[in-house]
Amino acid sequence: MLTAVEGGTQRDLRATARRNVTGPLHKFTTYQLCSCAILVRMASTLKVQHPLPEALIEMIARRFRVLGEPMRIKLLDALSQQPSTVGELTEITGASQQNVSKHLGVLAQAGMVERTKRGNCVVYSIADDSLYPLCELVCGGLREQAQELDALLQGVIK
Repeated sequence: MLTAVEGGTQRDLRATARRNVTGPLHKFTTYQLCSCAILVRMASTLKVQHPLPEALIEMIARRFRVLGEPMRIKLLDALSQQPSTVGELTEITGASQQNVSKHLGVLAQAGMVERTKRGNCVVYSIADDSLYPLCELVCGGLREQAQELDALLQGVIK
């Protein structure tokens, strides 16, 4: 379905979307919006059994545990801008090479990032495009909470 939007392969679409990212992880490109709309449509048509099966609960919890580390969010944010090497990510995040490598390994094992060998270097990039709409949902929820808190504080201050 993604190929109809771009006219190429799904991998081509992901690469094109990554090249067009200009803001932080929660900003979308046209291609990512199309992908997000497709994901929303797919999610609305998929019926999930409730209560959730134990195996699914564990898979969901595992995914959120991977995303629950602030350094991994920093790395994903940096990779949303452009594919990068461990050295480049070390400079961007200010973390040690060992720390960056460890977290990239966890993200790669979870299928969220992919490695590509380029000469003597390994370049990391986002492999799971569902991270973009997920981040947008979380950021949107945080925005709403901040607005509600601001409204409450404005009422207290007046």
